[in-house]
Amino acid sequence: MFNKILIANRGEIACRVITTAKRLGVRTVAVFSDADANAKHVAMADEAVHIGAAAVSESYLKGDRIIEAALRTGAQAIHPGYGFLSENPDFVEAVEAAGLVFIGPPASAIRAMGLKDAAKALMVEAGVPVVPGYHGESRDADFLAAEADKIGYPVLIKARAGGGGKGMRLVEDPKDFKTALEGAQREGQASFGDPVCLIEKFITQPRHIEIQVFGDGHGNAVHLFERDCSLQRRHQKVIEEAPAPDMPEEVRDAMGKAAVEAAKAIGYQGAGTVEFIVDGSGPLRTDGFWFMEMNTRLQVEHPVSEAITGLDFVELQLRVASGEPLPFAQDDLRIDGWSFEARIYAEDVPKGFLPATGTLEHLSFPQGTEFTNGPVRVDSGVREGDEISPFYDPMIAKLIVHGPTRAAALNLLNTALAETHVAGSVTNLEFLGALSRHEGFARGEVDTGLIARDIDALTAEAEPPAHITALAALGALGLLKPRDGADPWDRLAGWRHWTDAKQYVALDHKGTRLDHRVTPLGHDRYEVAGTETVTLRCVPGAGSAVTVTHDGRSLRADVVLHGASVSVFADGCSFAFDRPDALAGADADQAGGDAIIAPMPGLVKLVKATPGQEVATGDALMVLEAMKMEHTLTAPRDGVVAEVLAAEGDQVTDGTLLLQLEPQDG
Repeated sequence: MFNKILIANRGEIACRVITTAKRLGVRTVAVFSDADANAKHVAMADEAVHIGAAAVSESYLKGDRIIEAALRTGAQAIHPGYGFLSENPDFVEAVEAAGLVFIGPPASAIRAMGLKDAAKALMVEAGVPVVPGYHGESRDADFLAAEADKIGYPVLIKARAGGGGKGMRLVEDPKDFKTALEGAQREGQASFGDPVCLIEKFITQPRHIEIQVFGDGHGNAVHLFERDCSLQRRHQKVIEEAPAPDMPEEVRDAMGKAAVEAAKAIGYQGAGTVEFIVDGSGPLRTDGFWFMEMNTRLQVEHPVSEAITGLDFVELQLRVASGEPLPFAQDDLRIDGWSFEARIYAEDVPKGFLPATGTLEHLSFPQGTEFTNGPVRVDSGVREGDEISPFYDPMIAKLIVHGPTRAAALNLLNTALAETHVAGSVTNLEFLGALSRHEGFARGEVDTGLIARDIDALTAEAEPPAHITALAALGALGLLKPRDGADPWDRLAGWRHWTDAKQYVALDHKGTRLDHRVTPLGHDRYEVAGTETVTLRCVPGAGSAVTVTHDGRSLRADVVLHGASVSVFADGCSFAFDRPDALAGADADQAGGDAIIAPMPGLVKLVKATPGQEVATGDALMVLEAMKMEHTLTAPRDGVVAEVLAAEGDQVTDGTLLLQLEPQDG
């Protein structure tokens, strides 16, 4: 076993690796950028080395600096985590040339699976079934459109070096093919330095099922069962589970054997995942799955497989990389129970899941384990007070649950999501909660189109009920703080000798002003008059907790003040309110629909509009890139472009005015 390793990554996965290394007595070295100087993974490691500026191209993608840091600190091996350099064969060779060990597969295996077209050809030779499609080198749009016609629509355009949904477009109509191809090629170039795309037949009711594999340097390879990752949005996984629902044993065996054959075909070592597209239109069949790609690294969703096998995959990685054989054979492995993982992100769901930024003013997770197996497990690379920056993936945490049955695990997931409270940034928590309560999902009826089909119901925004806005008003006035001082007068909140002490407060909820009049009634009781008049009894608890009695019902809530805002968490929902600045003038409402404003920080990738151009509602005007994903900004109405205020290559912040339309007549 190694004495010291360097983790060439950041955030949650760096913290995950450090946790296992500490348990094994292995010292750790973290690397960090300017933006991560005070990050959680830096605090957890035994040593930390600064490697560059905030941009990943100037820090976490600088392989030479990372290798230099490893040599300077005496690390014997480098763990790449996932993303960044984890699947870069040139980096692997450079690590080994420096006399260090790469904790992952050999460069030859990464190269074999790095390009989807070459990987599929290799799988055909190995007897693994693949999806029909075009896997050649051509970048000619007309030629590729003709190939798509031969395959038959719908088709999926995929950057051959892609992953994580980047460089991927579903095309259902031939007229949309060339535009989609251009976007996929740009994303492929931006994210992977390779614009070449392949075209595949799109399975109309697909399930995404992947097999976890492990190989060692002694000729052994096994699979550790499957994960179902079908709940996806824009080809990005949202909730994963293991094992897969309604998986017949003979199909599990066939997919497992195919995955092991794929691993053996490239001499695989370490942790890897073989991903299959599966026909979900009926019962799963041994002839109804096809190889999609192989991820030659540890997956984000690996904890669900750890939960059902009882293993620590990072420990296995370290042991295999240090030369040990796998400590088990295929027949030794069993599935124990069921596990789900939900990815909690800072993202604005109503704005189309745009990545968000912000400071985590309040962060509270359910009680459980961290980075180790348990009924409830939270893997997070951030802490309360940390900033979600525009430079990196906006993940806040992975919430993992493990129960004896699928129903039991799903109940745990519902409860754990409701007990996760985040203030200071918008999140996808309510969306995840709605998805975990989806009736079809509960029945195991999963496929990659589920979210898209029910997106309106899953993203519907609930209006705060009167007792919630009343709680926010009380919190904003500071009336929910514990009053346990020795002086009895401290307990008389708002007390007046001659009359009731009425207080007034205005709140803003998503652009709607809510005025409240609060009258203390004594004994922790308040009358709050807003859109409705309600009477609450509020008993403050520890921290932000408060026990509320309203209309004969008692519930526990958390009311969090942060800056000029107040957030209320209750009944598994969260509501954020702002206190309007009485001295500030009203903002122009996007100039009456005349302006295009950046909905997030990002890079202006493409400008399609020019001054004087006539545009129609929905016309594409600009393409903004954030987190290596492209977002098209469209015309809010018919009109004429007056000014274009941003150029291709500009880095803009949230709220930047990008384009102005001529004012409407009248």
